[in-house]
Amino acid sequence: MTELEKFNECFKNYTELRLQENKNEIIVLINGDCVTNYEKRESGVSARVFKNGLWGFASCPEQDEENIRKILKKAEENAAFISSRVKSSDKIFTDPKHEDFEINLSTKKQKLTRKQKMEFVKEIDTYVAEKYPDLKSRQITYYHLKMNKELLTSEGAHVSQIIPRSLLRITLSSGTDSHPINLSDSFGGLGDIEDIYGSPDDVFSGIDMLYDKLIKKCNGLVPDAGVKEVILGADLAGILAHEAMGHTTEADFVFGGSVAADLLDQKVASEIVNLTDFANTAFGKTCPSPVYYDDEGIKAKDAVVIENGILKSYMHNRRSAEYFQIEPTGNARAYKFDDEPLIRMRNTCILPGNEKLENLIASIEDGYFLENPGNGQADSTSEFMFSVTYGYEIKGGKLRNAIKDTTISGVAIELLKTVTMISDELRWESSGMCGKKQPMPVGMGGPAIKCRVNIGGN
Repeated sequence: MTELEKFNECFKNYTELRLQENKNEIIVLINGDCVTNYEKRESGVSARVFKNGLWGFASCPEQDEENIRKILKKAEENAAFISSRVKSSDKIFTDPKHEDFEINLSTKKQKLTRKQKMEFVKEIDTYVAEKYPDLKSRQITYYHLKMNKELLTSEGAHVSQIIPRSLLRITLSSGTDSHPINLSDSFGGLGDIEDIYGSPDDVFSGIDMLYDKLIKKCNGLVPDAGVKEVILGADLAGILAHEAMGHTTEADFVFGGSVAADLLDQKVASEIVNLTDFANTAFGKTCPSPVYYDDEGIKAKDAVVIENGILKSYMHNRRSAEYFQIEPTGNARAYKFDDEPLIRMRNTCILPGNEKLENLIASIEDGYFLENPGNGQADSTSEFMFSVTYGYEIKGGKLRNAIKDTTISGVAIELLKTVTMISDELRWESSGMCGKKQPMPVGMGGPAIKCRVNIGGN
């Protein structure tokens, strides 16, 4: 950590001083041709000051001492200007018990050069091209994000966190020129590429499974439309937990009138449903997007959103926690140095149950097992629509034909009340990026759940 404490003399009101660098790398090969290959670094300093119930914010791309002092002064001036014109009685939750904290999850191994990373991606592309020449097209994408943040607050928090994420996304296409059939999957997650993969061979079995699913999808059926008994696979359960339920329980959305505003301590799901936004560790393992301290200097803790079907709490920053007279959960996060922290999810999932997946399948006489989510949307009422890019029909308690692209829609709170079985395995989706005003890496996941939902089709 740097010697940020020397700027304490500049703190007149509650103040947050944040230094940050985001490093992005992207390599994209389409049918063997490199169409994208760049590395970008964005760094700078920001300061946020709380005065008379209002915030003043300022930022600058230069991190030298002179500019840091200027930014602190400017944030103080902005807070004074705004508070002189807008009256507010809001308080800020104080948390004076702080310790210095530092964590660096970067690899300790010899780092690959840009050339070696390109060769890594090319070797994967060559494997796909040689083993599956019948494909119409293929796309291999390598994406790396490393967020390096250092934060000092006037309450004494001094936090340094370096969190990398490395992903490979494989998209395969078959079918005909007029009716292409696509299927994608992502591999990787928390960490640098050197720690996740020993060699390109580590991805090959996953590619083989993806190809096998693609061929089944090409020969698949269009599902029958209507309200059906289904199993939502872990990835779909995860996006439901994040998009349709998680956002409605972020406290700023609650203030804005989300459906969750009137449902605290009320039933919003089946009694077997539990949903938590985990800070950094779940079931003894590090989460895909760990947050140890948030960007307000608050030590992050898990937010239990739904417990035994009852809506128990929201996700908070300092100010919303003060309003509800509880401790903040450490959900305030900013993507870039010049972004102000917003209430954001970290790692949101429905907790596993006690059933085996095969028991869920066996319990359905006529329905569907829906696995891969595509794009989707949800609103503050928890109403949602998600595309589904892969799944199977279930007949007589057994998986049958694969199905083609479809959609599911409904109201999440009503769907969760229909959940009757939950599998005992948790799967994280580690490639999620949430787009709430500013992008943010998140983890989402869950077990498979049996429920009823409206599905598109014939």
